[in-house]
Amino acid sequence: MNKQDQMTMQEAERKMESLREVFQVVRLVDGKMLMDREKRINAGDLSETCQCYTFWKKDKECKNCSSLLALKEQTQKIKFEFLDSQVFQVISRYVEIDGRPYVMEMIQNLDESIQIDQEGYEKLISKLSGYNEKLYTDVLTGIYNRRFFEEEIKKMEDEAGIAVIDLDDFKLHNDTYGHSAGDAALITTANIIKKYIRKTDILIRYGGDEFLLILPSIKKHIFEDKLKLIREKIHDAVVPNYEKMQLSVSIGGTIFREGNMEDAVASADRQMYIAKNYKNMVVTEWDENGKKKEENSASEKLKQQILIVDDSEINREILKEILKEDYRILEAANGEECLEQLERYETGISLVLLDIVMPEMDGFEVLAAMNQNHWIEDIPVIMISSEDSDSYIRRAYEMGVSDYISRPFDAKIVYQRVLNMIKLYAKQRRLIRLVTRQIYEKERNNRMLIGILSQIVEFRNGESGRHVIHINLITQLLLEQLVKKTGKYQLSWEDRFLIATASALHDIGKIGIDERILNKPGKLTKEEFEIMKAHTLIGAQMLDNLDMYRNEKLLKLAYEICRWHHERYDGKGYPDGLVGEEIPISAQVVSLADVYDALVSERVYKKAFSHEKALEMIRNGECGTFNPLLLQCMTEAQDKLKTMMEVAEE
Repeated sequence: MNKQDQMTMQEAERKMESLREVFQVVRLVDGKMLMDREKRINAGDLSETCQCYTFWKKDKECKNCSSLLALKEQTQKIKFEFLDSQVFQVISRYVEIDGRPYVMEMIQNLDESIQIDQEGYEKLISKLSGYNEKLYTDVLTGIYNRRFFEEEIKKMEDEAGIAVIDLDDFKLHNDTYGHSAGDAALITTANIIKKYIRKTDILIRYGGDEFLLILPSIKKHIFEDKLKLIREKIHDAVVPNYEKMQLSVSIGGTIFREGNMEDAVASADRQMYIAKNYKNMVVTEWDENGKKKEENSASEKLKQQILIVDDSEINREILKEILKEDYRILEAANGEECLEQLERYETGISLVLLDIVMPEMDGFEVLAAMNQNHWIEDIPVIMISSEDSDSYIRRAYEMGVSDYISRPFDAKIVYQRVLNMIKLYAKQRRLIRLVTRQIYEKERNNRMLIGILSQIVEFRNGESGRHVIHINLITQLLLEQLVKKTGKYQLSWEDRFLIATASALHDIGKIGIDERILNKPGKLTKEEFEIMKAHTLIGAQMLDNLDMYRNEKLLKLAYEICRWHHERYDGKGYPDGLVGEEIPISAQVVSLADVYDALVSERVYKKAFSHEKALEMIRNGECGTFNPLLLQCMTEAQDKLKTMMEVAEE
């Protein structure tokens, strides 16, 4: 104990008065009262409440009382407490006043008005900047991801050149050389583009094989020359380990001067689709070559795209003749060709006209695939067939078609129903964009607050803040793989987003665990492990106490994850011994992500295992039993997982 912690009562009162300029509450707790109180509690006497009740308004005893610990160890303790939706920092400092033991408690509400010393401020900003940087980075290519566009770039108002760059024949590369080759092609393309742009320019991986390039304050002719240079350099490139692969890109460009950034991107996208007709080409809004090569190009490039799927060439020609004046037409002679076009263009297709009876893959099989890949949610389907029985029509609607037209049909009716459906979905997409923008703004603030809380936990736990980032990324990857594999859990995009966000709070209960146990370098004793296990219940209780947010989906998911992320599929986990699907899927996914990251990361009690060793240990059951379906997902995504973790560490 320092001499400065020995004082008279008069000195103590002066010190407390000065501390009240910084802290909201400063008070003295009598040491003898604390010790007597502990004795009575141990004896089962709860008749007298302690001083804590006046401030915290709790209806039960505090666990891990920091003031009692400070008294026993004659030192200073720091603790975080929750009161409703507020977080408080409590500093308990042992002092001796006139020779008697006391604890001086200093309490501060951690809201936005708190000032942090410069060094601490820089550390916190660094951690949080790193957190957001990871969220905005595409794990494969290392450039910005779509989220960065949605949250930051869409707000841009400055003049800029906008280009959409799409890899030609990407699916063919994947099918011919394998998905690793496809990844290599994307990485090579991104690296070449980065090499030939300025530091102020912005490159985003906008879709699977699509890049968005934004070049602020650039003249039209320089912009066009730059795009042609990028096209040439990509075409001349050699993909490492895949020398026979020939890369080419289709590029559409426009100049954004005012208005909505999304409209400018859509305009560049339309130019790209014109270029796509010829491959390895650049088309801009003002490009004369495009006008020469595309009849009525000025209006053609604004047309929406319809995919006609029918094994009969005559039927396709009839529909094409009805619609070609106002729409761009894509054709598929069977179900497999249809899926290839959907994979290539995705929401670039405004409508699918689908026949039922086709060889190899019929219309219902196409609908099943569209449902599995969630295309049916964004691309309307009108089924056109001579099969007019109630059972066929009912089945089609049950599988998600928007309309059903029986043959023979009236050309004017077909045209009008196509027009109505496209207009309806166009309005729906505008509404979705508006709602999505609002959700992103709201969730961005949520993530920042959650990030702050999780960083506090990680800092106290002696770990880097990367664990939280890793869990978020791994959770996203596993969920994406899971929805591709099965519709069993009915996880929407919002569900997956919220689970990944809530994963940051999985260990928040460690706030209530003694630091000596949290950061012990050796193996925990049986008693210490029992205390450590309590962090699941502490975290769940913290969240459950947030009454005003009890019905929020994010809080419910965070509660599931906090309480049950140490449960195991065979019932041998804790705290409740849940078995199999009794464990919420949110907790199952975060549990697997947490175990993997713990294995591949260095901790105070262990060295890091390799990616391969970690997967082997998990599959062999050395870390407990997991959902076999999730293990399949992790195995299938193992290459992407390894790349993602390597990028995250850079």
